Amino acid sequence: MSAGRVGRAPVVLLALSLVIALAWVLPPAQVRIMPLGDSITGAPGCWRAVLWHQLRAAGHTDLDFVGPRTGGACPLTYDRDHAGYSGYQATRIAREDLLPSWLAVARPHIVLMHLGTNDLWHGAGTEAVLAAYAKLVGQLRARNPEVRILLAQIIPMRAIGCDPCARRVLALNRAIPGWAAQRSTARSPITVVDQWTGFDAATDTIDGVHPNDTGFRKMADRWLPAVTEALSRRPPPGRGPPGSSAPGPGRDGALPR
Repeated sequence: MSAGRVGRAPVVLLALSLVIALAWVLPPAQVRIMPLGDSITGAPGCWRAVLWHQLRAAGHTDLDFVGPRTGGACPLTYDRDHAGYSGYQATRIAREDLLPSWLAVARPHIVLMHLGTNDLWHGAGTEAVLAAYAKLVGQLRARNPEVRILLAQIIPMRAIGCDPCARRVLALNRAIPGWAAQRSTARSPITVVDQWTGFDAATDTIDGVHPNDTGFRKMADRWLPAVTEALSRRPPPGRGPPGSSAPGPGRDGALPR
C-alpha cells in the first residue's frame, strides 16, 4: 500500500465515525403540518389536539405541528404550534399579506386550512372568500412549490345575530370543490375536506359557531384520513428540496421520507 493511501485511511475512518455518530444524534426528518385558520383553529382549537393524538396512534410519530403561534386551552398534551388567529378573515390575511411572514416561521409541507367563517359573518360573499383563497394558495406555493393543501368546507353556523350566515356557509361550501379542482396540481394538490356534512351547529358548538368537544372530535375525524393520505404521497427516497441536487429531509420543499 502506498504512503498516500495509508495517510488517507485515518481520514476516511474519521469521516465514517462522524457519520455514524450523527445518525445517533440528529433527529429523524419530520413532516411539518400547519393548521391555518381563525378561532376555530386557534382558541382553543382542540381538534388539533385530538388529531395529533390520532396521528400518533396510527404510527405517525415523525410529525411537527408548526406555526407562528403556540397555545390552546385543551387539557391534553400535544404539539400546540399553529396559525389560528381569532377574529381573522381570509380576506384580511390576503389583503394585508400576513401569510408570508407566518410561512417564514412555519415552513410547512402540509397546510390544514379552515378559513372563511369570519368573512361570512361580516357579509363577505363566496366570490370574495375564494379570491382570498387564491392569493393564499399562491403565497403557499411561492414558499414551497410542493406544499400539500387540505382545504375545508367549513363547519355550519347557527349564529345569533347573523341569520344569513347559514346560507352563506352553504354557498361557499358548494363552490369550494369546483374551485379547488381547477387550482389543484400534481405537484401541489388541493384536497377538499368536508367538515360540513354531519356537523350540527345546534349540538356540536357552544354558541352556533365554535365547536364543543363533540364538534372538535368530528373535525379531527374528518381531517385524519386526508392528512394520512397526504402523508402517504411522499417522494422517492433521496429527493431534496426544489432547486437542490442533494437530499434534504426536513427542509423546505418535498416531504421528507
